[in-house]
Amino acid sequence: MPQTIHRGIKQMMDDANAEIETISAADAVELLPNDDVVIVDIRDPREIEREGRIPGAFSCTRGMLEFWIDPASPYAKPIFQEDKKFIFHCAGGMRSALAAKTAQDMGLKPVAHMSGGFAAWRDAGGPIEKWEPKKRD
Repeated sequence: MPQTIHRGIKQMMDDANAEIETISAADAVELLPNDDVVIVDIRDPREIEREGRIPGAFSCTRGMLEFWIDPASPYAKPIFQEDKKFIFHCAGGMRSALAAKTAQDMGLKPVAHMSGGFAAWRDAGGPIEKWEPKKRD
């Protein structure tokens, strides 16, 4: 007998979008030069390698997000302890909504997510740089 999902992805997305700030890609493009804004790219490295990245974006895969945000974690990243606004993005805007909600629930603030993700950024004429993984010796 199949298991019943009590809270599916649609409900999770609706809940996240009701509680977090959502900004357009065009607004994010305008915010890019601000020193008090960090754009957090939660896409997988293969996606970044294939599509490129937003210049200066901090890369944090979705799987490490909680570990990198929590200052008590052995994996904590100093950038998440800074007094900045964190704008999360993914490829299309779904994962970043959930990531921003998680970050906000953990106490990170202010946070937002970019609607439409990297695709919307590209469509809004935002700058993109090529990214290549570091070569291993």
